[in-house]
Amino acid sequence: MSSNVDLLLVEDDRELSAMLTRLLGEEGYDVTHAPDGQRGLHLGLTRSFAVLVIDRGLPAIEGLDLLAKLRAKGVSTPALILSARGTTSDRIDGLDAGAEDYLTKPFDVGELLARLRALQRRHASTSAVLQLGRRVLDLESRLVLEPGADPATGVSLSERESQLLEVLARRPRRVFSRAELLDLVFTEAESEIVADTYVHYCRRKLGRDVIRTVRGLGYQLGST
Repeated sequence: MSSNVDLLLVEDDRELSAMLTRLLGEEGYDVTHAPDGQRGLHLGLTRSFAVLVIDRGLPAIEGLDLLAKLRAKGVSTPALILSARGTTSDRIDGLDAGAEDYLTKPFDVGELLARLRALQRRHASTSAVLQLGRRVLDLESRLVLEPGADPATGVSLSERESQLLEVLARRPRRVFSRAELLDLVFTEAESEIVADTYVHYCRRKLGRDVIRTVRGLGYQLGST
């Protein structure tokens, strides 16, 4: 599996969260841990992740309520619920709240890893929407929208602008050099300057913070 997959783990059990952070890190995940539902909600709304792992019995905001709030705000990141409650009705509740998968505690770590891989594969093959901070990029229409907004209010992108933002959004923590962007997006171009030009175009349409310049290294998805 590719390295540096950003994962949000919302789990209040210190021992379990420490173990999962270590094991998931060894499998190539970049784990951000939230110890309660309120912190998980803040992180889920303000940062981009490839996958969410959410405990059901959380302090502050219960796990299913947390996920429902994220879905209501337009966060489409695939989510797996962890819970000691494993009846059929419990699983149905989890799926109805917006989870893609539900795993009962105690669980086998190997099964958790396999489910996460499968979840990411399904999402990658079907998702046409990517997070751009608080906004979303619809890859089919090439529109940048506020969550739940009318498409008529969206910002229209050119094909190359959309491709550039897609590359950055799929690996939001990675810094891409101009040469890498040339290979991934602007394959017909001969000069790396074209990457700078399209970064400028995207910023002009969406605001300067949509793409972050990392001095001496390249570009990274911004915070807006």
